[in-house]
Amino acid sequence: MSDSQQPVASSPFVRQWEDTRSAVLSAVEAVGESGWYILGERVRRFEERLAARCGRAHAVGCASGLDAIDLALRVLGLRPGEKVLTTPLSAFATTLAIVRAGGCPVFVDTDEFGLLDLDLADLALERDTEIRFMVPVHLYGRCLDMERLMDIQSRHGISVIEDCAQALGAAHAGRQAGSVGRVATLSFYPTKNLGALGDGGALVTDDPEIAELASRLRDYGQGAKFEHLHIGMNSRLDELHAAVLEDVFLPRLEEWNARRAEVARRYLEEVSHPQVKPVPVRCGFQSSWHLFPVRVPGDRRAAFRAHLEGGGVQTAVHYPTLIPSQPALASVPHEVVETVERARALTEEEVSLPIHAYLLDWEVERVIQLVNEWQGR
Repeated sequence: MSDSQQPVASSPFVRQWEDTRSAVLSAVEAVGESGWYILGERVRRFEERLAARCGRAHAVGCASGLDAIDLALRVLGLRPGEKVLTTPLSAFATTLAIVRAGGCPVFVDTDEFGLLDLDLADLALERDTEIRFMVPVHLYGRCLDMERLMDIQSRHGISVIEDCAQALGAAHAGRQAGSVGRVATLSFYPTKNLGALGDGGALVTDDPEIAELASRLRDYGQGAKFEHLHIGMNSRLDELHAAVLEDVFLPRLEEWNARRAEVARRYLEEVSHPQVKPVPVRCGFQSSWHLFPVRVPGDRRAAFRAHLEGGGVQTAVHYPTLIPSQPALASVPHEVVETVERARALTEEEVSLPIHAYLLDWEVERVIQLVNEWQGR
């Protein structure tokens, strides 16, 4: 198809709506007919299905992925000022949750894949035995080494909270992302693989006491109506979101992830520009392909993005600034363990190519064509 013959592209999110509209409206109608809009049967049912999908015993819905991490840290007994080991390369929400829960983030560099370097994390935990918490992120939809993560949690006696906001469907060594930590957290922000029509989140765990306390804390700390046992918060997953997620989006997740994987496969096989290098996925690891990050020379990144935008292709940068370099942390206690140069290099070189379950084949071909035509040599 020539450029002049290409159809006008609608947003993948618009296509998703067109495909799911009838089912979504049926779910909304069912909630309306029930007359129950907050923490009702639909939330309970979705939590059951989500826990089963994640291979965990319990799920607790909340208002966002940030709140899920915050709740997890509070439930696990984080004390004011206590250190929490985490990554410098992620959405700011990961660290914001730690700070909001009262913790002091301790940043350890990433590996070449953009994930928390577990070797460096292991050393940091050996050197500082006061660290009781770790919040690793399965970034870009790539899964951490689950066996190694489980070993670190066990040997150091720490509580791991897996940030799986981008990784529902990722796996390694027969273990899903989110199946190792004492708690794992999810985001249902609309861009996620399992995104709601608005914001939402959840935490999953095998511990019934953790799930029970999290259920109370998300609802003003109530044990029963007007009986406030804890200083909680208002962070509840709406019935409408739960119904749409359960009835419409969760049943399609495997199909959607498979389409993302097909788009990723084409990029990996057909992008051939010598200065555009996909951030690799380790052999034997299954990605959810939430993002498709590539690396280009830092001094040419703006030109690369402008070239694609000129051809009608929108790209993004995940993430342009390291978390410990964010102005908001200037007055917040935090630590950086030695150097974070691998993470910093990614902030300077990473570009995310379009990837979505509703990308059309001709759009994928257009991305590949523009990347390969770029005069970046």
